[in-house]
Amino acid sequence: MKEITLSKEKQFFSPYACRSDQTKGRLRAEEPCPMRTEFQRDRDRIIYSKSFRRLKNKTQVFFSPEGDHYMTRLTHTLDVAQVARSIARCLDLNEDLCEAIALGHDLGHTPFGHTGERVLEKLNPNGFSHNKQSLRVVDFLENDGMGLNLTLEVRDGIVEHRKSGNPITLEGKVVSLSDRIAYMNHDIDDAVRAGIFKETDLPDKVVKVLGKTTSERINNMIYSILRSSQGKNDVTMEKDVADASDELRNFLFDTVYKTLATQEEEKRAHEMISALYGYLKKNLDKLPAFYKGLLKDFGEDTVVSDYISSMTDRYAVYTFESIFIPKNFLIY
Repeated sequence: MKEITLSKEKQFFSPYACRSDQTKGRLRAEEPCPMRTEFQRDRDRIIYSKSFRRLKNKTQVFFSPEGDHYMTRLTHTLDVAQVARSIARCLDLNEDLCEAIALGHDLGHTPFGHTGERVLEKLNPNGFSHNKQSLRVVDFLENDGMGLNLTLEVRDGIVEHRKSGNPITLEGKVVSLSDRIAYMNHDIDDAVRAGIFKETDLPDKVVKVLGKTTSERINNMIYSILRSSQGKNDVTMEKDVADASDELRNFLFDTVYKTLATQEEEKRAHEMISALYGYLKKNLDKLPAFYKGLLKDFGEDTVVSDYISSMTDRYAVYTFESIFIPKNFLIY
């Protein structure tokens, strides 16, 4: 069965695609699966990981939203995977590799979205970024400290998915662009739903180039990538679409992300993460057994960051309450 898939890849893939039998391998050698390609195995390992399941209760942008239709880190991840697969299919690239990278790209994200990331980056002397933490999750933290032992191509795509990254495969570049396409457009939907602005408030250039609606913008961004990248050893947007996308991103930073950072809920999340970090640094014996076991190989700041970043929003709230609020004061 796997041989049929590999044969199709050789026959139909772009010469610039990363074929499954060309992987540079894993950190630890393993017997190949008779049914699945290496990238299919990576996708399955990510889907069945604890970190992936926790994404459903982690904030994307809006902390503790009122309503069921706001994006979570999990729905964002699935959105990225869908966009990436669509692009990969049209460019004759490796869909399985794209999907594996997309599903794993945010596994290391903190509770409370980028608020949690900013707090840990400030408090940890070694710094903190969710893309590097995602790689740490799949390399060391998952599977009771054994990691998922993913292929180099998937690991590279995960750590290099940010706008400033430089993935070694075209599939990694597809996911990086897909991440931006996904978060910009669903963040617009969430911001409109929250009453922060109206779709008619979007910059004129953005509307003229990308479109008025979510579906128009996503389609135009994808079509631009296809026109610009077909038959080439690169994956890019056309300049006018890339410029409009950058303007849209700047608009969201000014009207949504910076605005949310000043709101009371975000301030509370900031204070909560800071308090948890300070308490755990002084009380390392309160760490769960798994994380205490990491202290012999990694520094205190790294391990405390590991534990906090693994938390879902509600578990972070529960942990904070159990530490700092007297039990008699908790009324549910």
